[in-house]
Amino acid sequence: MLTINVAVLLAVIVFFRLRRRTEARSRFDEKMTVVIVLALGVLLAPTPVGQGILEILGQLASGVTQASR
Repeated sequence: MLTINVAVLLAVIVFFRLRRRTEARSRFDEKMTVVIVLALGVLLAPTPVGQGILEILGQLASGVTQASR
């Protein structure tokens, strides 16, 4: 039996959608990409990978804030 992780599937879909040229996208296409990315974020947030990404982004934001002082 083959199982597919939904988060991995959404990540692949986002990757291929973002590879397309910007001029070739309609407004609906852009809105769908945003919805898919938000769904991916909701799926990743509670996982250890999502927590690691959150920690890295927090450290990066903290570094930028300290550098601007």
